[in-house]
Parts: sequence; structure tokens; C-alpha cells
Amino acid sequence: MSSWWIGVKTDVHAPARDVYETIADYRRGHPRIVPPKYFRNLVVDEGGYGAGTRIRFDMTVLGRTTHCRAVIEEPQPGRVLVERELESGAVTTFEVEPVGDVACLVSIRTEMPRKPGIAGAVEKFLASRVLPRIYREELLRLEDVARGRSRT
Repeated sequence: MSSWWIGVKTDVHAPARDVYETIADYRRGHPRIVPPKYFRNLVVDEGGYGAGTRIRFDMTVLGRTTHCRAVIEEPQPGRVLVERELESGAVTTFEVEPVGDVACLVSIRTEMPRKPGIAGAVEKFLASRVLPRIYREELLRLEDVARGRSRT
């Protein structure tokens, strides 16, 4: 089955270790970076940090709420974290690339299975308009939270 993807990448002015730890911490860090306008009710069902964590959450986009369940993987611990959504097959990857001691380059990228026909075309069109906005907000929140983490 073919797929399509959407992502954003930006500089984050915080140490890569603190940024990654914030993303991977689904009990304290990650809930603070997801924009509450779009993500609610993040619950950790198993684990809580990095690989093996199982979560559920609600995502509201364009007035429609979807209940999601995901499992977390770490193909490259400390650098790449993956959320695999169990129902839709969407895979969101967070990648943290160090840039010196106090900054890093962070990307959020979601790959979706391509639905056939007009429904698939509409989904891709809408997602390409909405997801980058959500991810940019998430990256701004991430920088604030990770910078606070590095000060403590």
C-alpha cells in the first residue's frame, strides 16, 4: 500500500538531550508540548518513557474528534522516536539532531497510508493544510518546555 507524508523541521534553542527527554516522557514532558486545542486526554496505559510506552488520546481537527491509541518505538534512542497509531496506521516520527551544545534541529513527520479515491485526496489536502500548523505550534511549545528542563 502506498503512503504520503507531511512534516516540519525547525531549530530548537535547547540542548538535544533535554529536547529528546521531553518528547519521550509521556507522563510529564509530552503532555506539555501537544497543543491542547488539538490534543486532549493523553493517557499512558503502559510504560511512560520511550520504547514500549502505550498511550491513548483524543485528537480534534476541523471539528472532528478521533480517539487514538499508539505504541512508542525508539529506533535510535536519544535521537529518533516513533508513535505508531494502531487504528489508522499513521506513523509520526520525531527526530532530534544536535547542533552544538545548546541547540538542535527537530523534525516532526507523519506518514499516512493512502486511502483510495476522492476520500484519500481530500484527506491528504486537508492534512497538508492543518498538520504543519499543529506541528509548528508543538515545536514552539517543545522549545519552551525543554529550555525549562535544561535550567533545572
